[in-house]
Amino acid sequence: MDLLCFQAYNQLIDLTQQKEFEMNRRELLLSGVALAGAAIVGKVQAADGHEHHHHHGGAVNTGLIAAASDCIQKGQVCLSHCLTLLGQGDKEMAACAQSVNQMLAVCGALQQLASQESSYLKSQAKIAMDICKDCEDECKKHADKHDACKACMDSCAACYKECKKVIA
Repeated sequence: MDLLCFQAYNQLIDLTQQKEFEMNRRELLLSGVALAGAAIVGKVQAADGHEHHHHHGGAVNTGLIAAASDCIQKGQVCLSHCLTLLGQGDKEMAACAQSVNQMLAVCGALQQLASQESSYLKSQAKIAMDICKDCEDECKKHADKHDACKACMDSCAACYKECKKVIA
């Protein structure tokens, strides 16, 4: 770790000596503080001794976590696509963008609660089912024209199915 810090320090000095690189005193100070922080964290981690315990049991909600994660990923792409089209004047995408935006909020919470095996997971899954169904229905209207909408529609359908398993 000390060698890494020494190399980073030397690179910092080299950059400050280059004529085309103009670093003010504040940037230099902040870089030094960041470098010192990295060195301290490295030493603390090395001294930690790895005394914490890992739980190697299988996660209970892996399917739901994966489905919610996929919904979030596909939904972000879909929302971005909708916003681009809205910016070009395609008002038809407004309802789709709104439903995707709501789905993103609920699936983010769903993913976190599933990861934590929260006691609120079932009630959140019920809400997520409704919102994912609405999003799926809205995206279905555009799925034949827009790949992003089709992917979001499919991920919402899969998340709906996983939520149904948790509620059962």
